[in-house]
Amino acid sequence: MLAMWLQSTAGGFALGNLGGLALPLLFFAVLYFLMIAPNQKKQKKWQEMLSQLKSGDRVTTNGGIKGTILTVKDDTVVLRVQPDGVKLEFVKSSIAAVTTDEAA
Repeated sequence: MLAMWLQSTAGGFALGNLGGLALPLLFFAVLYFLMIAPNQKKQKKWQEMLSQLKSGDRVTTNGGIKGTILTVKDDTVVLRVQPDGVKLEFVKSSIAAVTTDEAA
């Protein structure tokens, strides 16, 4: 009698643990597909954009400064900023986007 009670209790207890584990696993899967995967895709696209920077590209920095790339080094870029043609040096990671002229 005691053996049957232990088996039924152990089986029910194990099933209860699996049921309790399913909810956090489901939560993590939803979290991954809604937040982590899109962020990784965006980060990969941004890294690809940084690797393709070349002289003459018009860019916008994270601070909102718009300019034209004069030179590209390993980890920095030199921008010419209008209206005075001032040359500024930025770290590549501060480039937010490559912009295009809307009028062209």
